[in-house]
Amino acid sequence: MALSTMIYNHLPTSQPIIMNKLSKIHGLAHQQVVLDQPKTKTSNRVSSLTESLSHLLHLHLETPPRTNTRQINWNSYGEEKLSTPTTSPKEVIAQNWRDMHASSNWDNLLDPLHPWLRREIIKYGEFAQATYDAFDFDSHSEYCGSCRYNRHKLFETLGLSRNGYKVCKYIYAMSHVNMPQWLERSKLVDTWSKDSNWMGYVAVSDDEETRRIGRRDIVVAWRGTVAPTEWYEDLQWKLEPYGHGDAKVEHGFHSIYTSKNDTTRYNKSSASEQVIKEVTRLVELYREKGEDVSLTITGHSLGGALAILNAYEAASTIPNLPVSVISFGAPRVGNIAFRDELHQLGVKTFRVVTKQDVVPWMPGPVYTHVGAELKLDVHSSPYLKRGLNWPGFHSLETYLHLVDGFVSTTSTFREDARRDVALVNKACDMLVDELRIPHCWYQLANKGLVCNAHGRWVKPKRDPEDIPSPHMQENINVPALEARMQTQDVHKPL
Repeated sequence: MALSTMIYNHLPTSQPIIMNKLSKIHGLAHQQVVLDQPKTKTSNRVSSLTESLSHLLHLHLETPPRTNTRQINWNSYGEEKLSTPTTSPKEVIAQNWRDMHASSNWDNLLDPLHPWLRREIIKYGEFAQATYDAFDFDSHSEYCGSCRYNRHKLFETLGLSRNGYKVCKYIYAMSHVNMPQWLERSKLVDTWSKDSNWMGYVAVSDDEETRRIGRRDIVVAWRGTVAPTEWYEDLQWKLEPYGHGDAKVEHGFHSIYTSKNDTTRYNKSSASEQVIKEVTRLVELYREKGEDVSLTITGHSLGGALAILNAYEAASTIPNLPVSVISFGAPRVGNIAFRDELHQLGVKTFRVVTKQDVVPWMPGPVYTHVGAELKLDVHSSPYLKRGLNWPGFHSLETYLHLVDGFVSTTSTFREDARRDVALVNKACDMLVDELRIPHCWYQLANKGLVCNAHGRWVKPKRDPEDIPSPHMQENINVPALEARMQTQDVHKPL
């Protein structure tokens, strides 16, 4: 199975499970959303799921007129776009970093969307996307569930070194509750881990980026599940106490964030403990140098939920640390009391959602969202198909495309948007046929096979430095890491 197929095209194995979960959140949404009638015939199972979700969210399956949508001359599109840069110039925002980091909850920056903020949102979204692009989904690999690359070359391999951050720790997670769709396991007997998955990383801005943005920025990026249908099996539909007072959060999210076991290699400490230990160390390191330090936590889908829990704990643990969350397509995490405690702690939360994505509606009416919201519309982009496509609506690359093109709620898609449109079809089929971009094109060359010296196609051995090791996670010297990153060879992006 292609990497891209394994990432995005999963459907639940049991339709009754889906319908049972749907019945529990019936009535959670009251906003009218208009979606298109699919133009291709789908399977009975997918059609049934679509019909159920449509009734649940009061969706009207009809084709709305293309209002407020910019028209594209497809004959000249290639000449216009293929010879232009894929990123906008970096602006120096040092004097305004507190506004960009939500000192005033992004007031007057969202509609219209400030171009500096747009660029920062995309930067953090790319950090979240890296957790998918580098993840080993191959169930026939002994390293399934790990990161394909060691932390020293993650950004170089994925083409993200331009953002000016260095990875200093990987995060691993496990769960004591049954949440099968987020934990990838190898089918082989001898594997790197039977209990844990790579769940993200901690990174820190280098000196140049620190000067540009006005502070030393620590980033935590969390991996999530990617197909919206997974949420019906992932969620435990159970609130449990968290923090103080009456605050409660979703049981499954909490279990992934806090579970540990002394008999495991990678989760003798929980994801929570791993992250807080590393963030605390970095904050102390750079504060001793007299620098302003911030913490920005990002994630998509389940990763956005974990980001909220991480932000709550960091704000409770580390005094006077500016903490912000930038999430994409994330579900609700806790109850109203939990939301109020987040506000009291000073955590600033920025949620990017699309009108057509069902995941932000979940888990149900007893849960509530927090923070500012940027709501995007798939129909605003002239590059996206009009059909019903749940995985495409939820895809992080779709989100980043829409952010890049958003100007305001009354404007058409941005003409000078620079992010490569082809990225949208990495693992779904959302782009219009006129672009001639194949769907689900992102995968390893030859699906990971190599031809050996005898002319046989085999699975290659991983480079020793890319094999996961819990011992490599400890005692990281950040200055030494930065020196190494400046001198190492550059790896070509996938």
